Amino acid sequence: MRIGVNPLIWINDDKPELGADVPLERCLSEARAVGYAGIELGHRFPRTVRELRPLLARHRLSLISGWYSAQLVERGAERELALLGPHLELLRAMRCDTLVLAETTGAVHREARPLSQRPVLDGATWQMFVRELERLAERVRAQGIRVAYHPHVGTVVQTPEEVDRLMRETSEHVGLLLDTGHFAYAAASVRDGDAAIRTCIARHGERVAHVHLKDVREEVLARAIERDEPFLDAVCAGVFTVPGDGALALEPAIAGLARRRYRGWWVVEAEQDPAIAHPLTYAKLGFANAARWVASWARGARRMRAPIVRATTRRARVGARSGRAGHARARRSRV
Repeated sequence: MRIGVNPLIWINDDKPELGADVPLERCLSEARAVGYAGIELGHRFPRTVRELRPLLARHRLSLISGWYSAQLVERGAERELALLGPHLELLRAMRCDTLVLAETTGAVHREARPLSQRPVLDGATWQMFVRELERLAERVRAQGIRVAYHPHVGTVVQTPEEVDRLMRETSEHVGLLLDTGHFAYAAASVRDGDAAIRTCIARHGERVAHVHLKDVREEVLARAIERDEPFLDAVCAGVFTVPGDGALALEPAIAGLARRRYRGWWVVEAEQDPAIAHPLTYAKLGFANAARWVASWARGARRMRAPIVRATTRRARVGARSGRAGHARARRSRV
């Protein structure tokens, strides 16, 4: 079982000023030093095989996959496939077998708009979207890559109910990306998020093609939901953290997927402000917990509860009271 990382711990794609001063070389060297075997694409990565392959080889990292923002509702499958071509070719050349994709028509996750304003498709538009997604996924699968659809806060597929509907109305060509943090955010609470993750695995575990292991800070999530905050405001406030450092019960999710023969990557991810949440510290925390849980399952110790590693230093403990104050101070300093 392979454990990888998303560069969002160091460098943010949706809000590029977060981590703008972090060199890509630092991101890659720290990822490998921690023990990660692979990394997903970020916006600062080279987009040619000639540049990307030696860069990752130097750090002994595999390329796992890369996000693609689709607009099938507006463009349709044929136009989308033409635009997707260079990205897909890069993934193929780097021997990736998964394409992370989300429909972003009308999405609000990158905008300073309340999440309540996110797009919701009417019946006819939803059917068109599903049809075009199926067509695209089938064509991509024919090239040896499977679409892993990413339900994402602020987009047309956000809620557990929308995920259920998408899985019902598409074939196995459309795989599911289970992002535990986004599932919890969409469910609006830690308790409901844990339940939504369990239900998703029970119903659609065989369709899960990719996993983002992400945790949430309960108080920050509750405040974001209550205030209907824009997604990136919640990110800057520290709503997400690495697995084991928040409130979600992620070890059972790993066990549940492993029982369903999931053999893909376990990708540690947490959109945070690297000026507050020290990237190397959190990369280590996420890896320690994910590796322990995965190893526990691999050894067959299904009932053994592995200890959780948590941030203990004043600098790293963003989720504690001092960390929340640090987020507040950082926000004031950026104003």
